[in-house]
Amino acid sequence: MENLKNVQPLADFDWSAFENGTAESTESKEQLKGAYDATLNRVNENEVVEGTVIAINKREVVVNIGYKSDGIIPMSEFRYNPELKVGDTVEVYIENQEDKKGQLVLSHKKARAAKAWERINEALENKEVIKGYIKCRTKGGMIVDVFGIEAFLPGSQIDVKPIRDYDVFVGKTMEFQVVKINQEYKNVVVSHKALIEAELEAQKQEIISHLEKGQVLEGTVKNITSYGVFIDLGGVDGLIHITDLSWGRVNDPHEIVQLDQKLNVVILDFDEEKKRIALGLKQLTPHPWDALDPDLKVGDKVKGKVVVMADYGAFVEIAPGVEGLIHVSEMSWSQHLRSAQDFLKVGDEVEAVILTLDRTERKMSLGIKQLKEDPWKDIEVKYPVGSKHTAKVRNFTNFGVFVELEEGVDGLIHISDLSWTKKVKHPSEFTQIGAPIDVIVLEIDKDNRRLSLGHKQLEENPWDVFAGIFTEGSIHEGKIVEMLEKGAVVQLEQGVEGFATPKHLVKQDGSHAQLNETLPFKVIEFNKDSKRIILSHSRTFEDAQRAEARAEKKAAAAKKAAKKEEVPVIQNQVASTSLGDNDALAALKAKMEKGE
Repeated sequence: MENLKNVQPLADFDWSAFENGTAESTESKEQLKGAYDATLNRVNENEVVEGTVIAINKREVVVNIGYKSDGIIPMSEFRYNPELKVGDTVEVYIENQEDKKGQLVLSHKKARAAKAWERINEALENKEVIKGYIKCRTKGGMIVDVFGIEAFLPGSQIDVKPIRDYDVFVGKTMEFQVVKINQEYKNVVVSHKALIEAELEAQKQEIISHLEKGQVLEGTVKNITSYGVFIDLGGVDGLIHITDLSWGRVNDPHEIVQLDQKLNVVILDFDEEKKRIALGLKQLTPHPWDALDPDLKVGDKVKGKVVVMADYGAFVEIAPGVEGLIHVSEMSWSQHLRSAQDFLKVGDEVEAVILTLDRTERKMSLGIKQLKEDPWKDIEVKYPVGSKHTAKVRNFTNFGVFVELEEGVDGLIHISDLSWTKKVKHPSEFTQIGAPIDVIVLEIDKDNRRLSLGHKQLEENPWDVFAGIFTEGSIHEGKIVEMLEKGAVVQLEQGVEGFATPKHLVKQDGSHAQLNETLPFKVIEFNKDSKRIILSHSRTFEDAQRAEARAEKKAAAAKKAAKKEEVPVIQNQVASTSLGDNDALAALKAKMEKGE
C-alpha cells in the first residue's frame, strides 16, 4: 500500500525478544495498532471515493479503498462495462463502514448516479464518446444505461442503415455520443449513428471526389422504398429512382431488386455539396426502342398487355420498355364520350393496329376499333332512308333523343318527330334512357356520321283524319289537363290536344273554367300544318245568345220596317178617298146649282 512507506520503525522495539517470541509488551501492541491504523484511510459513510478492483468473479467484484476491510459489490452493477479487470480504478459509494458481519458495504451504482449528471453534461459539452449498456427495447428505440442513468437511444440513431431486428442489440455495450439533455425532466438522448456518420463523412467526401458521370460501380441494395432503391457504394449511398430501374414500367421496386443484392449501377448525376448521387440500372442495357423490329410500320397488327389505364386511354406494352397508347376514341366506332375503363383494364392482353409510329420520339399510337369494319362504310345499304329499326335510347337533349342503332351508329329523333298528337316539352316525358324505341330513317348525313330518325312517322298522320272531325265551328267535349299563363291545354277525343285562351274559358255564369274540368268546346281554328286547334268554351253559349239576339234584332227591324211602309198607304187611301169624296161633292154641288 502507498501509505506503508511513511511508517517509521519503533526506536525502542526489542528485536531480540521478538525473535525469541517473548515480545508481549502491551505498550508495544498499542503502538503497533496505532501504527497500523495510521496506514489506513479515514472514510466517511455516504461519500464517494475511488477504489481498486482486487478480485472479480461471476457474482461479485472486490474493491479495496484503503480501509481495514475490502468492499464487495454485485457484478450486476458493472454490467455496463464488460471490460472491467483487476487493477481498474472505480468509484464507489460508502453505504456502511461495517455491517453485522464486519463487512465494508460499498455501491458502485450509487457512486455513478451521484456523479452521473455532472459527467453526462460534460460529455455533451465536450462531444465525448462514452460507453453504455443497452438494457432493453422501448417504443421507438432502446433504453441505455450510461453512468447509471437510463438514456434513450432512438431506433434511427442506432446505425446509418435501417435496423431490421432491434432485439440483437439488447445486452450489448456500445459507444455513444450524448446528443440531447432535458435538464428539467432529466431526460438524456444518445446516438451511436453520430459516431459512425462522423467516420463515414470523410470517407464519403473521398469517394464523391473521385466520382464521374457515366462511371459504373458495384453496390449493395441497402433499402427499398416505393419511389426507388438506395445503393451502398462502399461508404456512400446513391439512389436509383423507380423510373431508372427498368426500361419497362415498374409498379414496385421489389419486382426488380432484393435487399443485400449486389449489382452494377451507372452514375447519372451527383451533387458534391448535398452529397446526393443519382444512379441508374436500366442504362446498362440498350433501350428497347433501339431493338424494335425495323420492319414494323403503320397499319401492322401488334399484341401487347395493358400496363396503365387512364380515362383518356390505355398504355399497352408490346415489348419490355416499348409502349403504345390506345386513345379512347380509337377503342370503339361509337362517338359517345366514354371512359377507357369501359373497354379495357390493366392486365388485358390485346391486339391492336399501329396508327402512328415515331422512332425518334419513341412514341406509338394504337387502335383496336380498326380491327372491326367501320359501320358507316356502307351505311346507306344497312340503314336506307325509309327503313324501320329498333334503337336504344342513349341520352336526351332539349331538342330531341339520341339513340344508338348499333355500336358506332347513332341517330337523332327530333322532339317534333316523337308524336303526331302529344306536345312533348322534354324527351324524358316520352321515353327513358336505356329503353328500346322503334324508329324510321328519315335522312342520312354520311360525311358527318349523322342519321335523322323519326318515331311518329311509323304511324299515319292522324291530322288528315282530324281535319274532317274538328272542323271549324264544330263542338266537342274536352277536359282541361294543364293551366298555363296564356291559357289552357284541352284534351279532346282521338288523343289530340287543343288550346283555349283565358277569354275563351269564361263560363256562362261568369266564372272561369278550372283544371280537370270537362266542358263543351267549339273549334274556332284548325291548322293541319302547324297541328294546332284553337278552342273556345265561351263561344258555345255566346254564339247561341248572339244568334238569338241577332234573330230578335232582325225581327224587330223587320217589324219596324213594316210599320213604316203601312202609314203611307193609309194616308194615300185617305187622300184618295178625300179626293173622291171631293169630286162627288163637287158634282153634287153642281147639280144643286143647276137645280137638279
